[in-house]
Amino acid sequence: MRFTTIFFDLDDTLYPPDAGLWKAIKERMNSYMRERMDIPENEIPVLREKYFLHYGTTMRGLQANHKIDSDDFLAYVHDLPLKEYLTPNPTLRSIIASLPTRKLIFTNADMSHAQRVLAALELSDLFDTLVDVNTVAPYCKPMPESFQIAMKIAGETDPSKCVMIDDIHRTTRAARGAGMFSILAHSTFAADGVADAHLMDWNELMGILESQ
Repeated sequence: MRFTTIFFDLDDTLYPPDAGLWKAIKERMNSYMRERMDIPENEIPVLREKYFLHYGTTMRGLQANHKIDSDDFLAYVHDLPLKEYLTPNPTLRSIIASLPTRKLIFTNADMSHAQRVLAALELSDLFDTLVDVNTVAPYCKPMPESFQIAMKIAGETDPSKCVMIDDIHRTTRAARGAGMFSILAHSTFAADGVADAHLMDWNELMGILESQ
């Protein structure tokens, strides 16, 4: 295998999208904008999507335009009973443990949420480092600068030796543009150039990596 570092996204990547957790997080975002910021409810979906597309995350958009306290926002939106949504996957654990590479979480969530999710999934001990949204501030995925920071933390200088596994098309496209090998998880290709590979079953991962 030519790869030495693999970056794993967290939400909707290390657990199935139908788990419902990310939907619950988005509902908490709506609640925060309505209850803490007094934004009219009918304006929230459009505003949240606008910020997500333009700034990379809703939070970055709220920071730029409303000067919110990011720690307060993140604590609020992630205040959920994770074990009601997440179930450990022994097969996934075995596959990640078998990878002969550095393994890092690279997420647009914060460290506390990432640690809680990994604990609920019983994967905490498998990753060398967690790269969260605060680590790459003021950037976030899919900004090119965020990948540069993540590589520096991983001790990598050659992006061609890095893999990014993510469930969001624009992130895998950006990782590919940064020179990494990108794998789109749990989703179908929407257009050419979205990713280098497509992963629907974690049992396929090693075969994808070794074929490169």
